[in-house]
Amino acid sequence: MNDNGCIHLNNFKAAKGTNPYKIVHAFFVSCTSFEARRYKATSCLCFTCGQPGPRMHSCLHCIYFACYGGHIQEHSKSKKHFLYVDLSYGNIFCGQCQDYIYDRELTEIAMAHKLKQAKSLGISMPFMPWLPNSNEAMALRRLRKRRLISVHTTIGLRGLQNLGSTCFMNCIVQTLIHTPLLRDYFLGEKHKCKAQGSSKCLVCEVSKLFQEFYSGAKTPLTLHRLLHLIWTHARHLAGYEQQDAHEFFIATLDVLHRHCMNGVEGNVEKPENGRCNCIIDQIFTGGLQSDVVCTSCSGVSTTIDPFWDISLDVAGPGSLQACLERFTRAEHLGSAAKIKCSNCRAYRESTKQLTLETLPIVASFHLKRFEHSSQIDRKISAFVSFPAELDMTPFMSSHRRAVDVGVDNNNAPEGLFEDNRYSLFAVVNHLGSLDAGHYTAYVRQMKGNWFKCDDHMITRASLREVLDSEGYLLFYHKTVLEYDCEVS
Repeated sequence: MNDNGCIHLNNFKAAKGTNPYKIVHAFFVSCTSFEARRYKATSCLCFTCGQPGPRMHSCLHCIYFACYGGHIQEHSKSKKHFLYVDLSYGNIFCGQCQDYIYDRELTEIAMAHKLKQAKSLGISMPFMPWLPNSNEAMALRRLRKRRLISVHTTIGLRGLQNLGSTCFMNCIVQTLIHTPLLRDYFLGEKHKCKAQGSSKCLVCEVSKLFQEFYSGAKTPLTLHRLLHLIWTHARHLAGYEQQDAHEFFIATLDVLHRHCMNGVEGNVEKPENGRCNCIIDQIFTGGLQSDVVCTSCSGVSTTIDPFWDISLDVAGPGSLQACLERFTRAEHLGSAAKIKCSNCRAYRESTKQLTLETLPIVASFHLKRFEHSSQIDRKISAFVSFPAELDMTPFMSSHRRAVDVGVDNNNAPEGLFEDNRYSLFAVVNHLGSLDAGHYTAYVRQMKGNWFKCDDHMITRASLREVLDSEGYLLFYHKTVLEYDCEVS
């Protein structure tokens, strides 16, 4: 394949450069900003029939949109403009060569725009489709028994044996197995272990678990190797007594993160902001912004810290949104907690407000139902409602800044009205008392299909049953990154 385009494209580039392609691709293919997405939605219509397709193309010589069903060809013949851009994929079509043209320079421009588009959507990297190499394609052709996804499929569902008060571990494993992007990562065999022995790598063990869950087998699994690895690398969880599911979740992410970083995945790159780029941080890490405002001079001290989950106080019956409102509400620290103001150069009273500077792909919420104090240890069983779909925009730092200065929708800064909607995909519940309790989980296997996981027992559940449950750990996935599985 020639990677230098055709003679007609090269002549065009020599005369006009790559700027026409950059503009078309940035605004109507990758849509690298909110303004571009809005402009494409309102203006990208065929100039001949006024329809948004099919297969919209843009003339590279002039401002002209037309669908591929003959209208772009008519424009090409009448204006002698033979180069046009496919607005779905960004490919160049040459009307004189009657073929799509590959050009390395334009491909690099398109890739840069895709990265910028992903950043504007709050995604760490753009979606890249899997293209099988020759060996993989041959293996697929040889595979006689292929597993097809049907409406009532149970693939990916498997019970877990209780090894003696290990229901806390089983619930977290079920949640991780049904985390969409984590599933895609491990089933795509992206993990390349460089440790001396894979038996010591928790990432390798989780990778094996995904293979076991999606093998089609139905018998319950025993997680003795996983439990041993967690005990080895998180010694505070070692022992046969019941553990806290939230504490186990954080410890598991921490061990997975360390095994990705400490030479196990040697190709992990650190981005410019210094944050880890391993699969755990790509999916679960967000940025929590803390603004401390001096009450005397109104000086602001801002810090941004990474987080894997958000722990929310349960004051009584209420909703998840109300808990988030309290969490992000400005709090007066009082005279007992004065800070040294860098402007006043003296200790002053202040207010503190937490907001979300960046959102993770998976938003994990921990409802603090276990209260421990010097006088009493108790469980708070108050009902906290939570939605199937959650919009996190009101709790974003950019939204609060815009509210403070009174910005309207038409003059909103880039990133303010990005898609911050989330879909519920897993719920961990604690049944019983603080001393004698049991963990169960609800997981979404496919969109609309919910199942209750109670150790080795897997039973079908309704969304209403999920939303009526007490809720201890809630897991939401960015809606913009979800897709409907094609069923046969």
